[in-house]
Amino acid sequence: MNTDKIYAEAIVNEYSKKSASKVVALRKLDRRAKLPAQVFAYTFGIASALILGTGMCLSMSVIGAGTAAFTVLGVVLGIIGLAGAIANYPVYKKILRKSKEKYAGDIISLANEIAGEED
Repeated sequence: MNTDKIYAEAIVNEYSKKSASKVVALRKLDRRAKLPAQVFAYTFGIASALILGTGMCLSMSVIGAGTAAFTVLGVVLGIIGLAGAIANYPVYKKILRKSKEKYAGDIISLANEIAGEED
């Protein structure tokens, strides 16, 4: 086996112009379908965690004046942050389902085309 030939072919494949294949298009459609739900989940999850953390800091007098008003505010913020963190996954699933329904026809037809070519 000529390793120089294999190496040369690998280099040629790396620098040669690639044509857009149907599999690449299928991957892009799949990513496009999942992206809105993922962006929402990360953004809303981070915001909920920050609200929860701020509430915890206020209720434990790490920040704020340490008065009863700040403690109550901290508990309320903590509950809001916790509710957001709990609601994040169900909302993510709902957004993902709607987005998948939107792109389902295109993805299924393209996947069937790819599967039909392999036969």
